[in-house]
Amino acid sequence: MNQIRIQTAQTHDHAKHDCEEHGSCCGHHHHNHDHAHGAAQEIEIAATTNSFRFHVEGMDCASCAAKIDTAVRRLPGVRHVSVSVTSGMVTVTHDGPANSDEIIGKVGGLGYKASLAGASARRALKPAAEAKPESWWTTRKARLLFASGAGLIAAYAIGHLYPAIALWAFTAAMLIGLAPIARRAIMAAVNGTPFSIEMLMTIAAIGAVIIGATEEAAAVVFLFLAGELLEGVAAGRARASIQSLSTLVPKTAFIERSGSMAEVPADDLRIGDIIAVRPGDRMPADGEILAGNSEVDQAPVTGESTPVTKAAGDTVFAGTINGDGLLRVKVTAAAADNTIARVVRLVEEAQEAKAPTERFINRFSFYYTPGVVAMAALVAIVPPLVMGGSWDEWIYKGLAILLIGCPCALVISTPAAIAAALSSGARRGLLIKGGAVLETMGKITAACFDKTGTLSEGKPQVTDILPGALSETEVLQFAASLGSGSSHPLSMAIIAAAEARGVERLSIADGKAHGGKGVSGLSGKTALFLGSPRAAAEMAAIPDYITARIAACNNEGKTVSVLVADGRIAGAIAMRDAPRADAAAGLKRLKEMGIRTVMLTGDNKRTAEAIGRDLDIEARAELLPEDKQRIVGELRREGLIVAKIGDGINDAPALAAADVGIAMGGGTDVALETADAAVLHGRVGDVAEMVELSKRTMRNIHQNIGLALGLKVVFFGTTIIGVTGLWPAILADTGATVLVTMNALRLLRG
Repeated sequence: MNQIRIQTAQTHDHAKHDCEEHGSCCGHHHHNHDHAHGAAQEIEIAATTNSFRFHVEGMDCASCAAKIDTAVRRLPGVRHVSVSVTSGMVTVTHDGPANSDEIIGKVGGLGYKASLAGASARRALKPAAEAKPESWWTTRKARLLFASGAGLIAAYAIGHLYPAIALWAFTAAMLIGLAPIARRAIMAAVNGTPFSIEMLMTIAAIGAVIIGATEEAAAVVFLFLAGELLEGVAAGRARASIQSLSTLVPKTAFIERSGSMAEVPADDLRIGDIIAVRPGDRMPADGEILAGNSEVDQAPVTGESTPVTKAAGDTVFAGTINGDGLLRVKVTAAAADNTIARVVRLVEEAQEAKAPTERFINRFSFYYTPGVVAMAALVAIVPPLVMGGSWDEWIYKGLAILLIGCPCALVISTPAAIAAALSSGARRGLLIKGGAVLETMGKITAACFDKTGTLSEGKPQVTDILPGALSETEVLQFAASLGSGSSHPLSMAIIAAAEARGVERLSIADGKAHGGKGVSGLSGKTALFLGSPRAAAEMAAIPDYITARIAACNNEGKTVSVLVADGRIAGAIAMRDAPRADAAAGLKRLKEMGIRTVMLTGDNKRTAEAIGRDLDIEARAELLPEDKQRIVGELRREGLIVAKIGDGINDAPALAAADVGIAMGGGTDVALETADAAVLHGRVGDVAEMVELSKRTMRNIHQNIGLALGLKVVFFGTTIIGVTGLWPAILADTGATVLVTMNALRLLRG
């Protein structure tokens, strides 16, 4: 199939409602909100084989995107339209060759000034976050509100001075705001959304004029526009939260070229470039430190509260802040793929993945709005016909019910909370792929952890040095010398321990590796061998006291290497992959939430049980990837909702089998493609943070739904008995939407 990708740069002139794609804000299909009319728009198109990219400035909300979705979906040959509201990306799948002119014409017919330009693909694909935000008072919605307000004030003045023409003055004031609303309503209806809020507003305002409530109609239109503006500002805060991450990466970088430094745009950096990062500067790219050491503040990316010491060989993330040392860094990711860019992309995509609650609300709205319209018609017609009521009185009440019934607050209740939660989590290094994952996270009753690199550091560390014929320092010195130049994890652990203690390594001659046994060599005239206890025992008798210590270390899950010097047992070194510093506390938090914790590892049973004792976690060892997948399936069949936490690569089958798969890791190595979520910093405690974020979000959603429906029930009742009218009715709609959005934004504080 052929595809057309449409990219829309969003501005901060936000829409009335932050509805999700295919969501019905006030109608059967979409709440179409024509924000682009009268604004400067530009379409940039980059064509490749069987595809086109359109860059449209001005489609700044979900409802505006939904209008394009509905219109393009109706074009001949179009089979599927997928809309990404936050990033402004739309994918159109069709049967035959794409007619770009037809699509541009349809977009233009919806109120956009469309033009075809041969812009580069790179420019066309710039993220929406780069769009320069507008101040709220300069937006089209603000200008319309000010004009409507001025007209309303003028109408009151004219009505006071010339009462005979007050009716016409208020009608004129009303039309200032109603004309663009009615135009949007007609366009929405023509393109498949007959029951939009604009249509209900238009019917209510015209009806009010017909029954003589002109002053109220003008005021209601003004309040509607004010609500639009407030809702756009409130929704914009959630959107700006994640987009602001893009500003963390500096615009320029200092690159090494021909022996000198040159300042270049950070976007131009390529993998392998060598850059210098001065003290106090932000990292312009993901990279590996080649020289220098410094304290790096990673809070903007990982949420860590304290700076982390970084030295040669360590990785750094774009957007983090260098401390007081000069760093020489090799770039490991292009600008489009650095940590910040990936986080922004992930969250933008995640915000389009609907949660089950949201899907239910959208289906409910599909039937709810036409039902409200029918109810309003019955309220307006039945009492006068059946009970002899006043036509003006009951038509007025029916019009008020039209405004009260709009489900905007209800529809926005879930996506607003989810968008705020996803943004809040991302700023702390908790990356969650969409509302469905976020909702499930709070329901998990079992958490299965990989061991190596997840509960443990993934690198062996020296835990014990057992002296024999030689002292501890001599044992460590000879062992580290034998391991020089080796990339074996045990050798590297011994070398690291020697360096930490300031023990100098000796030169080794005739060094040899003995497969499965150990390594040997000569230090001066001393013949050395470092290897397994079994291999060492073949060269010399191991004293009973050392044998006992080795057995004790083995029972603690440690690996022991024995050093033989000139035919004598010089000593031994015990090593173990140490648990992460935060692992015990993180697992304890999960248990306090009532979540069962299990460790699944391919390591030997003795090591697994030792780690399990240290961390107080159920351990299952010597497992193949398919065994882990099987155990996850068994737990699910027991009725548990299972989260699998691992590195996202070796544990792919188990991650896929779990209700929620969580990848542990950081930077560009995190396996976002495999898992449903990722812990950027790799803290075990962050899994509990995800669970708590999910529970807070679901509480917030339930509050929002209760608030939206509760206000409607109250105003339905007060309208029927004649206590409230059109003014409170519009406040029940726009006011509830503002309250729901502001409540959702509390999640940003995290």
